[in-house]
Amino acid sequence: MAGHSKWANIKHRKGAQDKKRAKQFTRAIKEITVAIKEGGNPDPETNPALRNAIANAKGINMPKDTIQRAIKKASGADADNYELVTFEGYGPNGIAIFVECRTDNTNRTVASVRSIFTKAGGSLGTNGSVEFLFERKGVFVLDKNKLEMDKDTLELQLIEGGATEIEEHEDVFMVYTDFSDFGLMNECLEKMKIEPKNAELQRIPLNTVELPLDDAKQIMNLIDKFEEDDDVQNVYHTLEITDEVINAME
Repeated sequence: MAGHSKWANIKHRKGAQDKKRAKQFTRAIKEITVAIKEGGNPDPETNPALRNAIANAKGINMPKDTIQRAIKKASGADADNYELVTFEGYGPNGIAIFVECRTDNTNRTVASVRSIFTKAGGSLGTNGSVEFLFERKGVFVLDKNKLEMDKDTLELQLIEGGATEIEEHEDVFMVYTDFSDFGLMNECLEKMKIEPKNAELQRIPLNTVELPLDDAKQIMNLIDKFEEDDDVQNVYHTLEITDEVINAME
């Protein structure tokens, strides 16, 4: 997938979420809850997953008191229990779609995801039907305005931390790592005293498909339908996102 398209994809997804800030906060709270449940404690100093979840929450401007309330609730006996479930399928024109959900009611989520696929003229597939079309990567977004070192020094240290690709954009650096080096890069950034705007494991498509604008808009509207669902955490697809598509969706 072309570097520009990876960034365009992320920009669109973040932009779409900005219009639905309440749902964006809900997803961040789920990430905090799961990090505490799976990490075994509510202390970000000793729970790297929680530390990362808090950083991501700050990246979407979640208020500090909201973050603290989420941590307190997730630490209690009545904390919600979320299960990770994934769905694979195809949208119109053969675009592969991979949906990651965190849910406390799998039956509800299955019904909702299947309905979204069907109403859009797509189809829900079986596990493994599209997963092979994506590669799991660590993706870190670094705010250029907050970096206190020159580009060459930054890149050298990032490469030592496991970076396989570094993209420079107008306001940010996009740093990619292998799936297995996600934790290593987190440690590297902590030592460099750099707090990323966002850090997460993503599924990057190995190849993308460019469609005529009207067909591409149909796919983007389908992606938005998935992202409007409270159970959906992330949506990945093989559509090539061009400037024309981005401009048409704004």
